[in-house]
Amino acid sequence: MKPVLITLGDACGIGPEIVAKTWVRESACPQRCCVVGDAGVMARAVMLSQETRHLKVRALTSLAQWRPCASDELQVWQTGAPAPQWPYGQVHAGAGRLAGEAVLAATRAALNGQARGVVTAPLHKEALHAAGAPYDRYPGHTELLQDEAARHAGVPLEQMPVRMMLANPQLRTVLVTIHMSLRKALEAITTASVLETLRITHEALLPILGRPPRMAVAGVNPHAGEGGLFGDEEQTVLMPAIAQAQAKGLLATGPYAPDTVFMRARDTEQHPGEFDVVLAMYHDQGLIPVKYLGVEQGVNVTLGLPLIRTSPDHGTAFDIAGQGVADPSSLHQALRMAMQMADARDAAV
Repeated sequence: MKPVLITLGDACGIGPEIVAKTWVRESACPQRCCVVGDAGVMARAVMLSQETRHLKVRALTSLAQWRPCASDELQVWQTGAPAPQWPYGQVHAGAGRLAGEAVLAATRAALNGQARGVVTAPLHKEALHAAGAPYDRYPGHTELLQDEAARHAGVPLEQMPVRMMLANPQLRTVLVTIHMSLRKALEAITTASVLETLRITHEALLPILGRPPRMAVAGVNPHAGEGGLFGDEEQTVLMPAIAQAQAKGLLATGPYAPDTVFMRARDTEQHPGEFDVVLAMYHDQGLIPVKYLGVEQGVNVTLGLPLIRTSPDHGTAFDIAGQGVADPSSLHQALRMAMQMADARDAAV
């Protein structure tokens, strides 16, 4: 038995608190999970809420010590020296470094086959940057994970392409471009990048669904270009990518008008979704519809990595950190999705 690892996030934010609450609310945690970071930070966090105060935090000096435990025990793999008690709600370089070290340790363990997957609680990008090398090279989790995976595989970074999928119980969307200006994003939308996104999405969702995913490609322009009246990217970029994907046996269709394709893909009891996932061309096009349906249910999944990684669809919430009022629903959903993906992967082997 190998655990799913949960990183504690930024110690000055809500990460440790929602990790503790998720541990209590998900009955599988004591049997299947291990927190990565700092036992003292987690011991402080469990005292924030009546819901978690009964938990006994136990520090592990190595992941090899992990074993399924009792329901009132929370195991923490200590990744470094005990951390001080930084103030809640403030950017601190030490907290950024602790968060980065936890992610790096968890990622390496998963890549080495010591863990079934990684669930990352929110880190603060400014704190991560303030931590200095090597963490100041990464805008966030995704880039750190991608870099470490490429290093582990012994390949250049460009040979480890990744994509972001945002998902909730009703809708999945995968982004062709992520954190860049809209002007640069439009330049990055190429036939090759769309085709690669379709391939990565197909390979990631196939074991989860148990069948090839139905992938809808959203247009770049209003009304998907209206036959070239509002732009020709649909004809010159997207349609060739879709055709090549279909030739490889992938269930890709489109391009569809961006203002309606997400409604068509939304899966409810009253209206079963026409598609399993929508490929969005740029960040806000894909994230707004998912987040509008409820951030508390949203899960961020990194596709294309040789490991399972999910995270909640929100940040560190410094404004409420330390108050014991943080909602763990998104992290809980992220953990459940990671366990589901791990089970599907194991069943396919």
